[in-house]
Amino acid sequence: MAKYTVGLILHPTKTVTASIDVLREWQRKTGSRLIALHGDADRLGAGAGDTSSPETATAPGIDLVDTAEFVERVDVVVSLGGDGTMLGAMRLVAERPVPVLGVNYGNVGFLVEIEPPELPRVLDELKTGGFSLEPHHAIEVVISATGFETTFLAFNDLSLTRRPGQGVVTADLTVEGTPYGFFKADSIIVSTPSGSTAYNYAAGGPVVSPAVAATIVTPVAPMAGIDRTVVLGPKERLSFTIGAGTQAAALEIDGRVVSDVGEGATIGVRLKQDAGIIARLDAGRHGRKGRLKLSLMDLPLREDQLLELVPPEIRSRFPRPPHLPG
Repeated sequence: MAKYTVGLILHPTKTVTASIDVLREWQRKTGSRLIALHGDADRLGAGAGDTSSPETATAPGIDLVDTAEFVERVDVVVSLGGDGTMLGAMRLVAERPVPVLGVNYGNVGFLVEIEPPELPRVLDELKTGGFSLEPHHAIEVVISATGFETTFLAFNDLSLTRRPGQGVVTADLTVEGTPYGFFKADSIIVSTPSGSTAYNYAAGGPVVSPAVAATIVTPVAPMAGIDRTVVLGPKERLSFTIGAGTQAAALEIDGRVVSDVGEGATIGVRLKQDAGIIARLDAGRHGRKGRLKLSLMDLPLREDQLLELVPPEIRSRFPRPPHLPG
């Protein structure tokens, strides 16, 4: 039986101890290792030990490591949370992409596939390799301003958003060095295809298949300039130069504010293909669940199409409405 080093990434506030107990039992049976970050020690419970201090380590237990050792050692990451937790896990191991398996402790959850009661069965699948690997693109973001340059990675999206009372966001867009137009809006969203169902979709942008390698740029409440979505190819490098009138705009990466930018700052963007890997047990089921979630967010489906997305074991319990065919 293959032995894995499995890294645990935990939701920052929700209780996930039931799944941790399942993982501990799986570790005991298989001889695999569990590792987690030092910052999660208090939330892992008894049996978490620091391998650098033998007197505090337990066996079998959960080794507590720093970020560098986590990335170096891990074979698979189990994310216990929602989409935000899973995105954080993917960013963490982006320098050395390994499969990330999401266990849903969130709300809507487009990325996560597994519900907590399914985890024991899913862990058994690791023994047989009964899963597929789904690559995901990311956006590499480079902020250049006076005196500094900073790089971030976004698997869903980045947004430049006005601060209340600080004016609108104005930015010139350049594609491969060629001026493309300008934005004047409340926000500018740049998303990956996977991230197109998030802020981009809420702002009226298109849903783009994850099978497509593209960068999607959508303004929010545009007042002038480009007033609709622009979809660009995977090799096209984008640059946004923040213009006059933008006193301070928040730069968000996957929903987290990471910096403020103002007039004169430049944000370089490029698509980084296959930057992350998601482990899928049933890609077909996940696709159907994704369509159902989108339908709840007003993606137009007929009643019969919506009904077909309901799992058969649940659908069979209820009579089919007489006005629907079949």
